[in-house]
Amino acid sequence: MNGSLLALGVSHKTAPVALRERLALPEGRAAGTLRELVDDPSIHEAVAISTCNRTELHLVAGDPVEAENVALSALSRHAGIRPTELLGRIYSLRGAEAARQLFSVASGLDSMIVGEAEVQGQVKRAYELALVEGVTGPISNRLFRDALATGKRVRTETALSRGRTSVSTVAVDLAHAALGDLETRRVLVLGAGENGELTARALAERGVTTVFIANRRYDRAIGLAQRFGGAAVRFDDLPEELAVADIVVSSTGSPHQILGRDELAVVADGRAGRPLLLIDIAVPRDIDPSVRDLPSITLYDMDDLQREVARNLSGREAEAARARAIVDEEVERLERWLAGLDVVPTIAALRERGEEVVRRALAENEDRFESLSQSDRDRLAAMARSIVGRLLHEPTLRLKRAADGEAAYAYVQTLRQLFGLDPEAPAPDRGTQRGGEVTRIDSRRAGGTGAHSREASHRRRS
Repeated sequence: MNGSLLALGVSHKTAPVALRERLALPEGRAAGTLRELVDDPSIHEAVAISTCNRTELHLVAGDPVEAENVALSALSRHAGIRPTELLGRIYSLRGAEAARQLFSVASGLDSMIVGEAEVQGQVKRAYELALVEGVTGPISNRLFRDALATGKRVRTETALSRGRTSVSTVAVDLAHAALGDLETRRVLVLGAGENGELTARALAERGVTTVFIANRRYDRAIGLAQRFGGAAVRFDDLPEELAVADIVVSSTGSPHQILGRDELAVVADGRAGRPLLLIDIAVPRDIDPSVRDLPSITLYDMDDLQREVARNLSGREAEAARARAIVDEEVERLERWLAGLDVVPTIAALRERGEEVVRRALAENEDRFESLSQSDRDRLAAMARSIVGRLLHEPTLRLKRAADGEAAYAYVQTLRQLFGLDPEAPAPDRGTQRGGEVTRIDSRRAGGTGAHSREASHRRRS
């Protein structure tokens, strides 16, 4: 195989929003990180997924251990933190478990809100960005196409994505729980992206007229206002809108906070005690978390939404079990394809190793054959090759038969290790059993710098 699958990242399951926002990879930063990763000799292909709930790197690595160190160093450096600060927060998966993680993400199984539909679009855009940057290759292309197909199967064949299954709908539910009837409330939505649209739809279902504010995408805000019967105002008008709003839902893609404590303190002073509910569903966060102690202001962020969601998961477990079965089927299918990449070269390498053994044995015993005629020597060599051929016949036959089966990967790895066919390769990523656990980064790996000579001419696989 041209490389091993490796997934490295953090999610809402392993890290609070304060850490996730530091590790977030907006499109511009993601592109630079991907190029940096594939410039390292240990990494052949790379895709970065960054959403409000996770940042994950999906890599095809020639040396998974070194690639892990390089990726960890890149993430911590871009976040401006020490690698040791990620201990216990970052997870590392290899082989089939790396594929299972991606397939679960694309299916909505690993989302904070199990079954959310928009995650598949986020995975698709992450893959498209990697394609544009030229950092994918045959393995990651197959991996992500299969992941997207798996997500489609889960949405089609299960009811996992039915009902209220987005961060935006949960945010609106939270507002309703806090304030009661929303129809008479003035709601301000900051951001005109996908989450802004989903929020507008959820609000419209409750009869709410929404005001949209967008900085760079004002035309988009106008379009949303027309679709959902609201109004669009410019970002410069934000202070006036905050003074009269009852609820603010913020979901911009800004890398920096757009509502600070000082600014909101002025707003609070001018509201004469009238409450203001802020819901921040952006990562990185749009609103300074310290505003929680300002009078009459209530702030919820993604961590608060996660706690709300945790109380409502039991009803989806049956559909989630069906979805996991689909993911398992698709992972097995991918394993068979990956194994097929190695079967033919492994058989060729096995036969070459047999020939090498015969040549070496004949050369080492050359002095003992002085009295033999050339014809006898030829017969001796033919017999030696016949013995080796018979010895290798059964492993070769079994490997060919397994080429289309799920055991092929284990056969290939075992043969390569037993016969030393790839002496510089690392040990197999896993045994024949499935369901491996997440590997946490230990202190020795976290301290690694991943320092290499970075070859400017490192080939990117297209």
